[in-house]
Amino acid sequence: MQQEVGLRYALILSLTTAMLACAPHALAQTPQAQPAAAQKYDPTKPYPPYKAPQLKIGQPDLQGFWHNTTLTKLTRPAGVTSLVFTEEQVAKLEQEMVDEIEEANAPTAADAPAEYVIPKDIKPEYLAGGGATGGYNRFWIDPGNHVMRVNGEPRSSIITTPTGSAPARKAGATPAPAPEPPAFVKLLGPAPARGQSFDNPESRATERCIVSFGRNAGPPMFANGFYNNSYQIVQSPEHVVIATEMVHDARIVRLNAKHRTDDIRPYFGDAIGWWDGDTLVVETTHIPQSQQFMGSWKDLKVTERFRRVADDRLYYGFTIEDPTLWDTPWGGEYEFATLNGKMYEYACHEGNYALHGILEGARVLEAREAAEAAAKAVKAKPAKGKGKN
Repeated sequence: MQQEVGLRYALILSLTTAMLACAPHALAQTPQAQPAAAQKYDPTKPYPPYKAPQLKIGQPDLQGFWHNTTLTKLTRPAGVTSLVFTEEQVAKLEQEMVDEIEEANAPTAADAPAEYVIPKDIKPEYLAGGGATGGYNRFWIDPGNHVMRVNGEPRSSIITTPTGSAPARKAGATPAPAPEPPAFVKLLGPAPARGQSFDNPESRATERCIVSFGRNAGPPMFANGFYNNSYQIVQSPEHVVIATEMVHDARIVRLNAKHRTDDIRPYFGDAIGWWDGDTLVVETTHIPQSQQFMGSWKDLKVTERFRRVADDRLYYGFTIEDPTLWDTPWGGEYEFATLNGKMYEYACHEGNYALHGILEGARVLEAREAAEAAAKAVKAKPAKGKGKN
């Protein structure tokens, strides 16, 4: 795996170097295409007439820094029946976040218990932020402050099916098992529940900083509800690179190319792309099982569409196809917004000292459980001479 990762990073480095070398010529905007003044976009209203500026290489300009942080989840909340929230529902959800931030920023009470206790109603993103150790408090978490809007509509879910969730699978279809969560997210239970996820470094790609947890890089691409939901898009005549803040993932899209014909499945799959007018269409296959989506991987095809709809907005739509699991394609959509600043290094690197502790800690737990099991067996075994007439 280390060799594969090394080759991947070498490709990214060489591609980025080539892009920077041609930047003064290929990536500069033409004076005619540059808007005279920034068009202020009101996300509460439908898209205004807009023409994306063009690069000198003849492509619509999608470059820059973007983020997709939002309060809207992938699937619709229980009890909500409509794809579109009412403005009253939006105001309530966004005010709850304001109140939560204010409460989290308040000084800690002097009589607060020293030991952190996980609240019963803790949100998943906060559990991921530290679990039993309370490693990250609210200051470090960025689950979003606003409901996602698309073409002015406040959405109750990213998925746009009638139910706001993935459609029912075909009868008899066998989905892929869910991937193991990172060690710092998964609560360690008894050995049978833990499985074999801590047996060797090959099963801990996240802690080795090889690939991120969550679906930030995709495909399809989603905010993780935790933090670091920022992206940078870089274009060249033959490639588009989508760099992800979370664990420095990078997707390389080959333009006007064909899919590979073997069964090698690189991280993030095999992505090819083309321009449909002002829309970048990206089609991805060959997705590895470790990055399955909704139980699909082997026959999964994800088609994504990127289109600039304003100076500070990028429309994103995705379609899911797997004829072995679902009868018809389905998908969803949302908007990226421009990032107020740059995307900085996510300083996670292979060789992280945490990996040693993760594997060693699992061995200590296994030894403890084995000793406890042996003690119980000895205690349950009847003494010699007893129980006989």
